Amino acid sequence: MSSNNAVITNKNQSGIQSLEIGLSILDVLIDRNEPMMLKDIAHAMQMPAAKSHRYLVSLIRKGYARQLDDGRYRLGDRISALGYTGISQNNILERLTQVANEIKNTLNCGVQIAKWFSDGPIVIQLVEPDSPISIITRIGSRMPLTTSATGRLFASYQPDTIIKPLIFAEWQNSNNSLPAPKNSKTELSEQWDNFIRLRTTIRKQGYATVTGVLLMGINAISIPIISSATTNTTNDSLSAKIKPLEYAITIIGTTEQLPTKEQHQMANRILSIAQRYQMA
Repeated sequence: MSSNNAVITNKNQSGIQSLEIGLSILDVLIDRNEPMMLKDIAHAMQMPAAKSHRYLVSLIRKGYARQLDDGRYRLGDRISALGYTGISQNNILERLTQVANEIKNTLNCGVQIAKWFSDGPIVIQLVEPDSPISIITRIGSRMPLTTSATGRLFASYQPDTIIKPLIFAEWQNSNNSLPAPKNSKTELSEQWDNFIRLRTTIRKQGYATVTGVLLMGINAISIPIISSATTNTTNDSLSAKIKPLEYAITIIGTTEQLPTKEQHQMANRILSIAQRYQMA
């Protein structure tokens, strides 16, 4: 009886119609699970395209939707991260959070946990340091592949068929990466050759770093987390025995906390912590 009363009460409660419409548009994108044209979204919602567009603008601003270069709409990074906020429900993420907390307590640096998705690595958990320095990224942030330690690490453990188009798109969309050359294909080819050399170094040393690239005076070190579920190897010749990377842990600190000349020792320390949890 009480169960029926609860249902009746919920039905009689007033809600916010605009919010329900926005979530219904989100449901359309979730159910289709592929990029959609505005007219198709409007048709599914049975509303004018202009009205649907206004809701999509709000969803994009909050990170729940994205508009592609060809004008189509797809789910945003925040949706990808939502499934990973319930850390206690997933053993691997619970263990990763334990690793992150121990690293934070040992080095007093900020720590990110990131996971690879189809369009790049996304931050799924943050551990803030006990200091005035805070991490500038948020859960749901997609990390750049060429200018962040997290991105460089993931890019080094993905097959060329997946990573090359993503990196080229990142370079082409960057305002600072290419100075409008006469032959952009040549410039991109040279950049790709530079990345191949960087990838070789990252694989050999087993971690990736950046020094003041995203923010002056802030360094980062990213280590791979190889889960037991990751068993498939890549097909390209340079990656014949490299498993695609699913998770990574990145520590972020000032140049005093993570001095460049001590990055190798720092990387070994955080790798040893992860290894105690059988996460590296």
